[in-house]
Amino acid sequence: QVQLVESGGGSVQAGGSLRLSCAASGITSSRYYMAWFRQAPGKEREGVAEIDTTGRTTYADFVKGRFTISQDNAKNIVYLQMNSLKPEDTAVYSCAAGLYQLWSPLQARRYNYWGQGTQVTVSS
Repeated sequence: QVQLVESGGGSVQAGGSLRLSCAASGITSSRYYMAWFRQAPGKEREGVAEIDTTGRTTYADFVKGRFTISQDNAKNIVYLQMNSLKPEDTAVYSCAAGLYQLWSPLQARRYNYWGQGTQVTVSS
């Protein structure tokens, strides 16, 4: 079965860094659109970053210059390197995989598989 398992979340001070990992099984991640989303309490889920099947990346404006998405094709893992973290980055971060070119990057309906998420907490 398809599984996306996130890891690497935790608690950090503002200005710190974390590296999230999404380990995929049941799919070859390089053949899918792979993305990170986040959801804070009381807020809607929002797209953070995507890497497509050619390696092209897309970022939400609120993380440009701070976050980097990458993948290790041999290990079937997608990463999100998060630097210069802010308290407003606090959220559950989820990995997503999809095949649907009809929708734009970071549109939730582009993706058909989702992980359970990992908590990121940034304190001031």
